[in-house]
Amino acid sequence: MSQWTLGIIGGSGLYELDGLTNLRREHIETPWGEASSELTFGELNGVPLVFLPRHGQGHRLPPGDIPYRANITALKQAGCSDILSISACGSLREELPPGHFVIVDQYVDHTQGRERSFFAPGCVAHVPMADPVCSRLSRLVAEAGTAAGIALTPRGTYLAMEGPQFSTRAESELYRQWGLDVIGMTNMPEARLAREAELPYASIAMVTDYDCWREHTDSVDVAQVIAVMRANTVKAKQLLERLTSAMSGKVRTPSPDGIETVLDTAIITPAAARDPEMVRRLTGIAGRVLG
Repeated sequence: MSQWTLGIIGGSGLYELDGLTNLRREHIETPWGEASSELTFGELNGVPLVFLPRHGQGHRLPPGDIPYRANITALKQAGCSDILSISACGSLREELPPGHFVIVDQYVDHTQGRERSFFAPGCVAHVPMADPVCSRLSRLVAEAGTAAGIALTPRGTYLAMEGPQFSTRAESELYRQWGLDVIGMTNMPEARLAREAELPYASIAMVTDYDCWREHTDSVDVAQVIAVMRANTVKAKQLLERLTSAMSGKVRTPSPDGIETVLDTAIITPAAARDPEMVRRLTGIAGRVLG
């Protein structure tokens, strides 16, 4: 049992948090290079938070160049117990209009060329991803959003595309035929890496547009996205206020999904065969099981 320490990864439009106390900033070195930005440490309603803007200050990193491994490692080394991802997305369903929030519970990963794992030749692991988010953290987030008066859907499937371009109409229609709910560019491989780091992960997908599938609707453009994004950012901060208020003073127990111990049965390379240099790089996220 322990205290909550919530890592917040802010997406497009969310580059800082308001109302934090005991504020400080710190740069954390990782074996995977520089994180997107320095980390901001603070408290909200007495709950320790560690904030990281995914695209860096000034939104200088496109989705395919975000240092996902460094970001997750930095948050793990900063002492985060859980991670909450906040990101903009497009809607693939009429009933999920701009301004709506979706608490993601499943993913289809169509990203390309991104480093999807901390593990590599010299130390191999296979973590389960059937249920890629933490059910408890996702439920708490949904409850906080509802209490804040935000229109949200508590479950949904997120199509992770490579970008940085938006979809073609044919692609958007195909994803709708697959029964998917929202589309974005940044939750993968972020969710995969959080699982390998044994960090419970939840995701708020904030709808900014209808992608481009809708007849008689203009295709997506940045000006349209930014306009909705500003309003969504205000709502996200209200949700965080409610979430931390609900967490305040509560003892945190391990995730009911067994996430904090997922590496116990995931590493397949026996100790004698592991590459010492790879083990050294993995210590920040897997030191609990690597020794």
